[in-house]
Amino acid sequence: MSELAHRLLDTIGQSLRGKPDAVELALVALFAGGHLLIEDHPGVGKTLLARSMAKALDLPFQRIQCTADLLPTDIVGAQVYHPRTGELTFRPGPVFTSVLLADELNRTPPRTQSALLECMAERRVTIDRESHALPDPFFVVATQNPLTAAGTYPLPENQLDRFLLSLRLGYLDPEHEIDVVAREDGHRLADDLRPVAGRDELLRARAAVDAVRCDREIAAFMVELANRTRTNPEALLGVSTRGAQALHRPCRARAFVQGRDFVVPDDVRALLVPAWSHRMTTRAGNDAEGLLHQVLAATPMPD
Repeated sequence: MSELAHRLLDTIGQSLRGKPDAVELALVALFAGGHLLIEDHPGVGKTLLARSMAKALDLPFQRIQCTADLLPTDIVGAQVYHPRTGELTFRPGPVFTSVLLADELNRTPPRTQSALLECMAERRVTIDRESHALPDPFFVVATQNPLTAAGTYPLPENQLDRFLLSLRLGYLDPEHEIDVVAREDGHRLADDLRPVAGRDELLRARAAVDAVRCDREIAAFMVELANRTRTNPEALLGVSTRGAQALHRPCRARAFVQGRDFVVPDDVRALLVPAWSHRMTTRAGNDAEGLLHQVLAATPMPD
């Protein structure tokens, strides 16, 4: 594992116990320059993960609690009129930060959800035809409750496509859960974390990801997997070309995290579900994750 990833994994693990695989996946999304979607029940550490990542990297952090009455201007900001001068000035919203947690994103209506589309894709906000650049880095961690929960608005395909990876934290094993319940201070621990890296080191890591080699044979393997999701009779919506690209980039980031300068087939195997499960629509009663495992098992791996 790379020295930077090892430092961050150890530091974040001080507050988010028992979830090293989830932390590593979140770091892959961050190093790849993408955004992360976490779907799970309340109280399993989603907010804690985002706060701990920002703290470990000494990055500005903002949290938006998404509710049914949240407005787009509550996210991106708005022009404010000053009666004395007759002038309009732009007041930035919480999106102007480096790590943004959009908590329970699917509890806010589609109009408000769409306020994040330009931010996540273009790293900018346009208000009254004037563009405002967001900080670099800009990393969105959004959480959504299961769609069976009351008061949720399903995220549309174009919104889901803005997330590079998705994951589920799940419940802790009993040993780690006993430790967490006994101390009751996870969020205080996140506040007390000492940064072990900074913005410049993160940007250098992203540049190093650009230099990771992915052979054409492995890229062809990704395309073959994508084609098989499009022709699978159990899939209503398969993986697009942009979805295939969304597997290529994190595979290079995972290679960097693992301390390699080249992608191997195991990177594809490890990231197939996190990169594609939220991009697929399956027939009723079918699970996208299970379908992807079937497609992977049926596709010959490159040497």
